[in-house]
Amino acid sequence: MPDSEESVGRVLRSQEALHALQVESFGEVNVVRVKKERLIYPDLRTFSAEISALIEGGTRKLVINLSEVSYMDSASYGCLMDIYRMMCAQNGTVKLVGLQERVGAMGSLVGLTRLIETFREEEKALKSF
Repeated sequence: MPDSEESVGRVLRSQEALHALQVESFGEVNVVRVKKERLIYPDLRTFSAEISALIEGGTRKLVINLSEVSYMDSASYGCLMDIYRMMCAQNGTVKLVGLQERVGAMGSLVGLTRLIETFREEEKALKSF
């Protein structure tokens, strides 16, 4: 029985992570909005898979909106760096929007904001392409 409960728990967490992402297209630009307060390791499989699918599907202009995210763990910063590398390998560009103070400070500390251009507002990020 514990295996069944554990399996159901994994499925529910996976579905919750999927619903925490909203993808919208604006011409050639895809915007991924993270609709969670915390972006942490258990969410990254779904987050990374969704973005990888966009890149594999031809997305070369990507905006990741983190305005609702007030906390990210180290794995999440690493994941964003991986996304940056994937986009560069495809001659694409990724931009970040809405970094809250704590997330932005850590992003700066780990070098993320030196690699990826950041914007306060989604509209400005979209216009920057």
